[in-house]
Amino acid sequence: MSGTRAAAPRAGECAGGSQEVLEAFIDALWMERGLSAHTLAAYRRDLTALGQWLEQRGRTLMAARRDDLLSYLAQRVAAGAKPRSTARLLSSMRRFFRYQVREGRLAEDPSARIDSPRLGRPLPGSLSEEEVDALLAAPDPGAVLGLRDRAMLEVLYACGLRVSELVALTLEQFNPRQGVLRLFGKGNKERLVPLGEEALDWLDRYLRDARPVLMGAQLDSCLFPTAHGRAMTRQAFWYRIKRHAASAGIARPLSPHTLRHAFATHLLNHGADLRVVQVLLGHSDLSTTQIYTHVARQRLRDLHSRHHPRG
Repeated sequence: MSGTRAAAPRAGECAGGSQEVLEAFIDALWMERGLSAHTLAAYRRDLTALGQWLEQRGRTLMAARRDDLLSYLAQRVAAGAKPRSTARLLSSMRRFFRYQVREGRLAEDPSARIDSPRLGRPLPGSLSEEEVDALLAAPDPGAVLGLRDRAMLEVLYACGLRVSELVALTLEQFNPRQGVLRLFGKGNKERLVPLGEEALDWLDRYLRDARPVLMGAQLDSCLFPTAHGRAMTRQAFWYRIKRHAASAGIARPLSPHTLRHAFATHLLNHGADLRVVQVLLGHSDLSTTQIYTHVARQRLRDLHSRHHPRG
């Protein structure tokens, strides 16, 4: 991550004159945790909204009590907030107030005795191997942008990347001799991920035939530039994926993580060790990776019921 937070725009003045306190907290999160601009913006958004609600009741963030926080959460739930959204909001509160206690600005944490909502753990959406093949084949490799998109999709699926990791790739992160990518995931944790022959072939072809055309006289080191020679945004690439999915005849809803989920599920379906998948995905906790074992088992059950004579 770069040395600035320019990608995480500042919100307007936080309620109750708490802007400096909130910004000091955001700065501390960035320095200590190396969180992404997207995550920092979510913390700021949650806490700014809470501050505005408190101001309407004559309080500030630093003067909030447990009852205030419970009332705010209850109001959000009554307005239709989902359990996962409520849990994320409570997490923002807890991290903020714990930081203030740690820094000696508060004597106690008003969020400490508030229970998190119970969350069901949804299975991640995925694609079959046939659907992945159709999606990867959708871009036209005879066109410059089509060749770029084909290389991006191949790399995304071959390495199980997050979309944010894919669009942030630079030339320096690609080692063609070893056939690996050097990645920096959540918390700026580094990992090496092998590309595989198919992805390497498409990446080599793209670097030879398409990237020079896209870059022109630009000197940016981004691996996958836009048609204007600049780094691509997550939103722009996601728009491209949806277009190619429609061309491939994939009707099911997709998420930005769909190919990442397919990567993990297909590895497990073919006998990969769970801890290997954990390392490749960059998960710090094995329990995060274990959800894919449920996906793999469900697929095996579906295959059995569909093809076994007594299924």
